[in-house]
Amino acid sequence: MKKFFLFLLFVAGCAKNSTPGLTADDQAIRQTLNRQVAAWNQGNLTIFMEGYWKSDSLLFIGKKISKGWDSTLLRYQHSYPDRKTMGELRFEILQLDFASATSCLVTGHYFLKREKDNPSGIFTLLFKKKKGGWVIVYDHTS
Repeated sequence: MKKFFLFLLFVAGCAKNSTPGLTADDQAIRQTLNRQVAAWNQGNLTIFMEGYWKSDSLLFIGKKISKGWDSTLLRYQHSYPDRKTMGELRFEILQLDFASATSCLVTGHYFLKREKDNPSGIFTLLFKKKKGGWVIVYDHTS
């Protein structure tokens, strides 16, 4: 009976670390997005930016086009200079579309909750699997 109980604890512990029906790549991308939301909601743009490919080839399209990781970070810092401006972020992932084993198109909604307004919009992210894991190489947010 004791062995059976230990086995049940082991199985329950394993179930917490995965989501049924999602591949390891699905989970890795969703974890990256969840880390970004947590970092944003803590006011930490540096950690938020870890979800992006640290390259001059990173492309961010919003109201303006930013090329490169440094330019994208500067854009975020300029647009969101403090916690009040950042608000509380939430993502709603609509679709993950794997074009290959190393690229995935993610479509979703973002929602910001702030004191005076609640902006929201849509995004399309191209994730690529690099040596360090899945990172955003292209972000179109409107």
